[in-house]
Amino acid sequence: MRILIYGAGAIGGYIGGILAADGKDVTLVARGAQHAALSQGGLRLEGPKSGRPEPIRVKVCQPGEEKPPYDLIIVGLKSHQIEAVAPRLAEMLAKDGALLMPQNGLPWWYFDRIDSPLKGTRLATLDPQGTLAKHLPLDAIVGAVIYKPVTMVVPGHLKLVDQPTDHLDIGEVDDRRSPRAEAIAALLTAAGLRTDVVPDIRKAKWAKLLINMVWNPLCAITQSAQGHVADHPRAEALVTGVMREGLAIAASVGVKLDIDPVKMFANAKGKYDQQPSMLQDVRVGRALELDAIVNAVLEMGQLTKVPAPNLQVVAAVAGILSQRIAADGVAFRPVKV
Repeated sequence: MRILIYGAGAIGGYIGGILAADGKDVTLVARGAQHAALSQGGLRLEGPKSGRPEPIRVKVCQPGEEKPPYDLIIVGLKSHQIEAVAPRLAEMLAKDGALLMPQNGLPWWYFDRIDSPLKGTRLATLDPQGTLAKHLPLDAIVGAVIYKPVTMVVPGHLKLVDQPTDHLDIGEVDDRRSPRAEAIAALLTAAGLRTDVVPDIRKAKWAKLLINMVWNPLCAITQSAQGHVADHPRAEALVTGVMREGLAIAASVGVKLDIDPVKMFANAKGKYDQQPSMLQDVRVGRALELDAIVNAVLEMGQLTKVPAPNLQVVAAVAGILSQRIAADGVAFRPVKV
């Protein structure tokens, strides 16, 4: 199996690294300083359990230097970055190849191939020009949800936070248990990332989204880890309010989640060493991944007539921050990290 990691940042780099260490034929696509670091010194994975004592030698190339076709393309880009490369991804895919999509948030194909009153509805927030639907073959897509905190310390050096819940959930768009999904799960599990084929990939997406939808924008806005946010006396009302709105919107499209917002808030207490992806983006001056994680949820709520006033406020403030970063190239760095 020939594997391509398109977007070798934190998550893409981690997955590509463990596959390379397991002896698989994998190529990582990276740019700039990350490409230079991987080419010259390999990939360093730092972690108490899943880290590696020595740098991993990886095969790396820049965009445009790939040598297709690839049987499996793991897309390590954030959701808002995929549109620009969608035609290229399709071109590089082998016949009957698979596109594994572990992006956070809701996918543009959410209402495809399911029994729903909204079947076939397009979420304009996620695919405004229809580019993704046009170029990425739905038959090739395998949805994914990853639970593995990874932070890029410097190019070529990833810091892993090991947790008992570390794993990857994958599933076909139509939720059937396919041989290719089983093969992908076996491949990644053998490399060191426990991977499960789930019966409902949309429900799996929502389960993580309820966490990301709250902590990603709030941590970015406040320049704080979730533990510091949770320490504020007025934070619980806001956090649980946003969570309840997300649960209501999920329920309006048939997804019932057994999640207690108060317990979820309590679980954030004391977590000072994790930097959600949006907080990492703010600190290096990258636009935030708001559409798939926040704005698509609001759009879905509008479709099903479920109000979300708390989330509206969080989305607006985070949107202003992202707009400033995109327009001015501003990176916000704390006095102490």
